Amino acid sequence: MILAFTKMQLAVGVMTFTLALLLLVIAYRKLLGYLGKGALPKEKYCVLYSLEVEPATGKVQLYFTSEEEKNVQLQILDTDYKLIKEIYNQECHADGNIVHLDTTELQNGTYFYCLLTENQKTMKRMTIQN
Repeated sequence: MILAFTKMQLAVGVMTFTLALLLLVIAYRKLLGYLGKGALPKEKYCVLYSLEVEPATGKVQLYFTSEEEKNVQLQILDTDYKLIKEIYNQECHADGNIVHLDTTELQNGTYFYCLLTENQKTMKRMTIQN
């Protein structure tokens, strides 16, 4: 009888642990759903792509995509994040967009190209070597 009672306690303990774990997973999913309600949908953001060739030389193409037409700025920043040059400031197309940059106008070194919209700021690093 003692053995059966110990097995029963073990079974009840395993079921209690499983139930607690299940409740914890459900609560975690509810919390993630609650916290995600204020997030903007991905369609509201642009995607800025890295350069195909590093280091950049001559004329390069900066490529970004947008799901909708919106006002976009593309800026060149130095390593201290100071504005060097604004190369694009207009409404973009809904889809892929290419902006041309002549790197010979800049000294050799490391720079950032930054995409700005009303709800986003994203940047990528590039090295220029002419």
